[in-house]
Amino acid sequence: MKIDNTIETFNSLLKRRGFIWGPSPEIYGGLAGFYSYGPAGMALKNKVLSLFRQELRAFGFGEVECPTIMPEIVWKASGHLERFIDPVLKCKKCDTMQRADKFLQDLFPDLMIDGMSYDKMEELIDKNNISCPKCDTPFEKIEEYNLMLKTEVGAGNIAYLRPETATTTYLLFNRLDQDARRQYPVKIFQYGKAYRNEISPRQQVLRMRAFDQFELQLFIGKEQEMDYEDFNEVKTYELPLLNWRLQEENIDIPNTISLEKALNDNILKKPAYAYCIYLGYYLTKILGYPEEVIRLRQHSPNERAHYADDAWDLEIKTNQFGWVEICGIHDRTEYDLRRHGEFSNQNFEVPMGQDPKNKEIPQILEIAFGPDRIIYTLLETAFNVEDGRINLKLNPTLAPNTVAVFPLVKNKESIRKIAIDVHKNLLKHRISSFFDAAGSIGKRYRRQDELGTPFCITIDYESLKDNTVTIRERDTMKQRRIEISKVPEVINDKLLNITP
Repeated sequence: MKIDNTIETFNSLLKRRGFIWGPSPEIYGGLAGFYSYGPAGMALKNKVLSLFRQELRAFGFGEVECPTIMPEIVWKASGHLERFIDPVLKCKKCDTMQRADKFLQDLFPDLMIDGMSYDKMEELIDKNNISCPKCDTPFEKIEEYNLMLKTEVGAGNIAYLRPETATTTYLLFNRLDQDARRQYPVKIFQYGKAYRNEISPRQQVLRMRAFDQFELQLFIGKEQEMDYEDFNEVKTYELPLLNWRLQEENIDIPNTISLEKALNDNILKKPAYAYCIYLGYYLTKILGYPEEVIRLRQHSPNERAHYADDAWDLEIKTNQFGWVEICGIHDRTEYDLRRHGEFSNQNFEVPMGQDPKNKEIPQILEIAFGPDRIIYTLLETAFNVEDGRINLKLNPTLAPNTVAVFPLVKNKESIRKIAIDVHKNLLKHRISSFFDAAGSIGKRYRRQDELGTPFCITIDYESLKDNTVTIRERDTMKQRRIEISKVPEVINDKLLNITP
């Protein structure tokens, strides 16, 4: 059977090898916007999360976890009930609904639809006689559609499932301020589920109704934003920046420039925010994405949220969906704390700087990752077909299996016993190992290549004589003999020498 490097082959791999299944529940036909992760998908996701957590501890971040359901007043204060709205086109004949901006962007890929006003979108619809793709009825006015999922708690108390993790982090501000002993910036992150009642979710796990978020928050003073010591450590790093003025000239290729130059050229305003841009890029880069598929795209003034002083999306270029946002970096100003202070009758002003009388509401800088989008884009950019062999070139530290162990022949008990011992010893050393004795050795290699397993170890007749095994590397397919006693050490050394 011919295997080619196509989207169909890749999509088949996601299901066949247990990365992503759905829409779920599949046995009942599936509900749009809900997907399940198989064993390989969960192993990959957990390794990404573990790496993020490890790195963020080194950057001085703490972690919190908050409830996913909050009372109505929280969402009134945050502005979600008023502003968390999508523009929709609803067919008056067949009730088909389309999210207006996404629908128009698909029809007019060369136009900048993001940030376009309702009036301008309606002009575009009228001018081009755009109609319902299902029944060809002309569309009329754009309507508003709130994405919040409503529920009741207890005896009729109205509540909502959170549409983002960030708001629930802000509600902890008094506790975080106390816990940090008012040493700013306060660095915190939260991972967890969020829920949005998407109109017509498409694009697999890129747009779901129940999804993961991994959001970092810096609570920081205004003066500290402009004189941020940690920025000096990263200011010379060059990042691929596509500012909004370049986009207005229909340029979609970023300029790779240093953060220091970006500040000097007024592309970025604040050193602390530039540091957040770097941190988002750094956490993305260590996952193993090639440089050529990463860019940072700035929101235009019309595209930015009403509270944002600046906003950039970190995007990954995919074959199936074009540029996909996996992370948003936002300067949220003091908007969130000010609003929650007003609605809760709390005073969130705290001393900043040397003078204890100098009080202000802290600014919030946010780095918001979508782990589901990370998983999809990692898999797509790692997917390769080489001479008819599917090879998933995942970062070896993130692959679902680090090692696969094979007895050359399954019915030779002495070989099988050594293979099982090698497998168990790897597990004892907390190295993710998979044991496989089914099928030809070639088919076993192929199965692990499809999962991105970086190393395969084969126990053969020679192993009975000299206590050595064959280790085979995924990308080069090179093989060499190593002593059985040194297997865990060799694997760990190889992982340590991997440069992100």
